[in-house]
Amino acid sequence: MTILRLLWLPTKWPPSVPDCVVKVRFGDRWCRHAEVWRVEKKMAATTKKIGKITNCPECASNNLVEDFDLGEVICQNCGLVLSEHAINRGPEWRAFTKEERDERGRVGLPTSFSIHDKGLSTVIDRVNRDAYGRQLPLATRLEMLRLRKWQIRTRVHSSADRNLAQAMADLDRLTDKLHIPNPIKERAAIIYRKALESGLVRGRSIAAIAAASLYAACRLSETPRTLKDLAGATRIRKKDVARCYRLLVRELDLRMPVEDPVKCVSKIATKVDISMPTQRRAMNIINEARRIGIVAGKDPMGLAAAALYVACVLEQEKKTQKEIAEVANVTEVTVRNRYKGLKESLKLNV
Repeated sequence: MTILRLLWLPTKWPPSVPDCVVKVRFGDRWCRHAEVWRVEKKMAATTKKIGKITNCPECASNNLVEDFDLGEVICQNCGLVLSEHAINRGPEWRAFTKEERDERGRVGLPTSFSIHDKGLSTVIDRVNRDAYGRQLPLATRLEMLRLRKWQIRTRVHSSADRNLAQAMADLDRLTDKLHIPNPIKERAAIIYRKALESGLVRGRSIAAIAAASLYAACRLSETPRTLKDLAGATRIRKKDVARCYRLLVRELDLRMPVEDPVKCVSKIATKVDISMPTQRRAMNIINEARRIGIVAGKDPMGLAAAALYVACVLEQEKKTQKEIAEVANVTEVTVRNRYKGLKESLKLNV
């Protein structure tokens, strides 16, 4: 049972203070009782000072909840209603699934560096229907056609915009072909924009600089992609991509981390169809070699291929040096030399 203590009001109110009636919520019932005028005065002062009520003026609690159905802000401790007729700033529609929310939403994509105008321009659609779904008149369709044409022209109006549009299209194609995630594509777009601002693209191939930017982003994020992978996905020679990559590293002062051979193990093992226990054995071999100090200065792909071959021999999984070397894009001589080095340093009985 809830006990409500009624407050005795003074016989005369101050002349400047109107009669105040405050609602208090107890459980699921609404009760009304009169409160002294200083509570309302304190609430008004708090609201005027900070613009939004954060503490209850009666019990000084910050445990406030907003009832969107009734438009009220209520204190959870004492039940005092601090604000009424609050505005619901959400959408006027309701959605219960992600598909309904995406269908009814009226906002576009977030800004992205991988779009030449960062996604901030307007797009005039080719629907040719009004808000009610009715076909537009011929004169209006012709006018919208002219507006659409000039809108496309104004989106790409300078040489820098045309350069960015072509480079971002190349980046989209490369990332889709090499299965590179979106954050790395954004990083590559930022590197290309810096190169364009520094004047490094002038007189060079846009596709080569875009491929070099993507390779630099992969190296910065330690994503296992080689120059040969980038060159194979484009029509640019590996030597040209490597030259542009060295230019970006030198002029933009990029600090590249040392590639971890452990991350190359899964890439090679997936293509050769090597079991997971053998992959874990190869990773342990590389970690032990790093602890001894024989990893520095070695090609990560060659070291990972040799560790996988050693693990296959130890786990009695039949894989040849030629199969692993072809997938890792190294020679059999490299695999054989790294294999001998691991065998002698770790004292393996192979």
